[in-house]
Amino acid sequence: MDNVITDKIKRKRTTFTIITTLSVICSSLSGYLLFKGFPYMHIIAYIIFGCSFLVVTYLGIGLLGSYDKHAKLARFLKRCYLISLAIGLACFIFLQGLIISGARTDAEQVDCIIILGAGLRNNAPSLILRQRLDATLDYLNEYGEIPVIVTGGLGPGETITEAEAKRRYLTVRGVDEALIFKEEASTNTRENIAFAIAVMEMNGFDVANTKVAIVTSEFHLYRAKLIAERAGLEADGIAAKTRYLHFLILYSFREAFSLASEFIRG
Repeated sequence: MDNVITDKIKRKRTTFTIITTLSVICSSLSGYLLFKGFPYMHIIAYIIFGCSFLVVTYLGIGLLGSYDKHAKLARFLKRCYLISLAIGLACFIFLQGLIISGARTDAEQVDCIIILGAGLRNNAPSLILRQRLDATLDYLNEYGEIPVIVTGGLGPGETITEAEAKRRYLTVRGVDEALIFKEEASTNTRENIAFAIAVMEMNGFDVANTKVAIVTSEFHLYRAKLIAERAGLEADGIAAKTRYLHFLILYSFREAFSLASEFIRG
């Protein structure tokens, strides 16, 4: 009987060691690719880190429970683990519901448009950013000439700001350059909006009475509007549709955690 128990512990220990080693290797590799700027690796890395932590923790608790003297502690830890996992899953589903609820265009006639950032690739708009710019062009074609604020500073290895890349993209496609205002210092959504408000104030907009349309990807729109409203803007949304399903899934997954952070910080 003791031999059976010992073999069981050995198997659990071996499994734990193998899975932990694989998790460390995968996490290290994803961290390296993230450091090297591999496209979209920041989202994949979060998933790998999170899943590795959950699996290794569960196996560790199971291994601990194999020893009689730690059995009671292991049962308590497993209960806490499962409860925490259930709460986390429920919160994740709730946040995804909010993201989906905001993933639509509700802007009609507005006084100003703010295009949020999504990064450049070789000094040109990334795929996600092009979709946001194209959504802006579609809106302008429908509603006419409206002032546009393009946001985004200078990223690592780039020679032009994101705002300048947006300006070039829009003007080449017929948007009047006199209607484009640049904000070239921001690095995230909060700064996009805060600095865009500063640009509005410098150019004579009555911010309190200006109806704004926030242009961003559909998965990002709920949080972007929340930030804009907290900053004092009357904000509607223009949703840029994400072209590929796997991008939508990856970004929506990450967005749930960003939205949770916004609620906590708010």
